[in-house]
Amino acid sequence: MPSYNVWTVGCQMNMSDSERLGAGMTTLGLDKTEAPEDADVVVLNTCVVRQSAEDTATGMLGKLKKVKDENPDRMIVVMGCMVGPNDTDLRRRFPQVDIWARPQDFNPILETVAFRHGIENADLDGCLANLVPTDPKVATFVPITHGCDKFCTFCIIPYRRGRETSRVLPELVDEAKMLVQRGVKEITLLGQNVDSYGHDLDDRKDLADLLEAIQEVDGIERIRFLTSHPNDMSTRIIQSIADLPKVCETVNLPFQAGDDTVLANMRRGYTRSQFLDKIEEIRVILGDDVTLTTDVIVGFPGEDEVQFDNTIDIVERVRFDKVHSAAYSERPGTVASRKLPDTVSQAEKKRRHNHLDAVQCAIQTEKHKTLLGTETDILLEGRKRGRLFGRNRNDKIVYIDDAHDNCAVRVGETITVNVTEASPWSLVGQPVAN
Repeated sequence: MPSYNVWTVGCQMNMSDSERLGAGMTTLGLDKTEAPEDADVVVLNTCVVRQSAEDTATGMLGKLKKVKDENPDRMIVVMGCMVGPNDTDLRRRFPQVDIWARPQDFNPILETVAFRHGIENADLDGCLANLVPTDPKVATFVPITHGCDKFCTFCIIPYRRGRETSRVLPELVDEAKMLVQRGVKEITLLGQNVDSYGHDLDDRKDLADLLEAIQEVDGIERIRFLTSHPNDMSTRIIQSIADLPKVCETVNLPFQAGDDTVLANMRRGYTRSQFLDKIEEIRVILGDDVTLTTDVIVGFPGEDEVQFDNTIDIVERVRFDKVHSAAYSERPGTVASRKLPDTVSQAEKKRRHNHLDAVQCAIQTEKHKTLLGTETDILLEGRKRGRLFGRNRNDKIVYIDDAHDNCAVRVGETITVNVTEASPWSLVGQPVAN
């Protein structure tokens, strides 16, 4: 049988999309191969949220052109956020690509693969209609909404993934049950704005309703969700984290900038004080031990030094457990690209980015040092950097101490470890005997 490879760059939604397309390829009978250059069908699942991600994808396309030139029968597919409503320019720039597919538009890919490779009886309206990973990881992703309605001025996502639509609750519960049968212990519910789940459904369910329903699925041990928006994280959602035992005490709440003028130019829809009020509400309901992560953009058009200092002030006040930071990257087609000149130099963006990362690194170092000598439960997820690793409920990555790496524990088990080492980015622990 022909082979396939799905190469992925970008967010968790892209990772989930790639898993699901891979499930479709497997159902068609294709064999998975690890190297893109060895596959009969190569799919690039792309991201253009940052220029660096787009450059990575175009670089890979350059490598695959040589592969295609040597073997014209190889099939090259590009999907994801690189593909907009009009792909004429992309077809001109990259003639080696056979198929261009919008995000989560799997059927054109699968139909063409089946036709090109003579695969008969491909039931695209049946078993391939709602793709669920065939061999998922112990901790896996479940998209619950597609698209976004926020239209922040810096973001290309609404133009590439479309308007927001929610999957119906019974379908998601059935998928969770199916994933349990395939070995999943933890699921992360995904959405570009996960807190607005259900607003477009006829029965007006919301994220709290979905969390309650997934809570009842036997075999699911942990539930997470991301990414949240300060305007849509309701008190009911926060309270559901406190009330539902399987929902982990972790909240990803991007604030993007700490200055009101910059936030207004981003069209985020809230002020810095409103964001801080939401953080206070989360900590009142969930306690100070809740894990808080966030996303920040530095060097947004017009941002001056005082406005940047206001962002640093938020980081130092809240003391997040993790900050996903990035320098502003102009995305053609967004409101910011049309109306807000990119006034901050690349050198200044880099300086601000480095300064923010240094501040956050110091915070994470200090917070992780307080965990030395404590015990925590981790769900073992696999191997990374040559060592067994897992995460605790607070989303801390914990590696198993080398001296205990060969102990009688397996992926999928939840074990107790004693934290023996701490770095800004991860922990090391020794398994505690029962």
